[in-house]
Amino acid sequence: MTGTDDAAPADGPGNPIGRVLVCVPTFNEVDNLRRQVERLRAAVPAADVLIADDNSPDGTAALADELAAADPHVQVLHRPAKAGLGAAYLAAFDWGLARDYGTLVEMDADGSHQPEQLPRLLAALHDADLVIGSRWVPGGGVTNWPMLRQLISRGGNLYTRLALGTPIHDITAGFRAYRRRTLLGIDLHDVASQGYCFQIDLAWRALRRGFLVREVPIDFIEREHGVSKMNNRIVAEALLRTTAWGLQRRAGQLTGRAGRRELRP
Repeated sequence: MTGTDDAAPADGPGNPIGRVLVCVPTFNEVDNLRRQVERLRAAVPAADVLIADDNSPDGTAALADELAAADPHVQVLHRPAKAGLGAAYLAAFDWGLARDYGTLVEMDADGSHQPEQLPRLLAALHDADLVIGSRWVPGGGVTNWPMLRQLISRGGNLYTRLALGTPIHDITAGFRAYRRRTLLGIDLHDVASQGYCFQIDLAWRALRRGFLVREVPIDFIEREHGVSKMNNRIVAEALLRTTAWGLQRRAGQLTGRAGRRELRP
C-alpha cells in the first residue's frame, strides 16, 4: 500500500471509507440540478449532497434551498460570487472536512457525470486514496461529443502525462472520490488553479505525496441543458501551468542527477 504515514491510518486503503459527501458546484444550473440530485439520492441513498452555488442569477440557489428543505441529506453552501470551479470545490472540501466526512466526491451538476456510476468509484476507493472516473481507459468513453473535443481532451491528457510523468490517462476528469486523509495531505491551502488545471493539480499532488490513485471507466455524457463553462481561458491556464510544472519537474531531475554525480568518488 502506498501512503504518507508509517502506519496505515484509520481511513487508509483497505479500510471503510466513512460518511460520503458529494460536492456539486453550481452556476446557472437550474434546468439540471433537481434531476441530478434526485438521481444521486437514488443511486447512493446514504450519501449526503452539498450544493456549492456561486450566486447563480438564474434561480439555481433558490432551487438548491428548496431541495435542501425537502431532504435532510442535502445541504447548500451559498457563495458570494462566481470564483471558478477550483474555488467552489475548495470551499466544499473545507465544509466537508470540518464535519468529519470520510469521503468527498466531485460531481458536475449538469448530468455529464452519471450518479448511477458513483458506486463503482466508491467501491474502488476501498483500495485507493483517490479514484478518478476516467473517459480514456478501456471501458470508458464519451457520448455526444464532437471529434474535435475528444481530440483536445485526449491530446491534453497525453501532454500532461508526458510533461509530469504521471500514469493517469484522464487527469483532467472531474468525477472523482477522495479519502479524507488524501485531501488533508495535499496542502489545499495553496491551491490556486481552476478548471481542468484544478483537477490536474490535485491528482499530481496526490501522486507526489505517495497516495494511491486509481482510475475506473465511466461514460461521460454531454449536457442537454444550459451552457458549458469551458472556455479558452481555462484551457490556456491548464496548458501554461502544466508546462511550468513539467519544467520544474525536469529541472529537479537534472539537479538530482548532478548531485549524484558530485557524490561519486
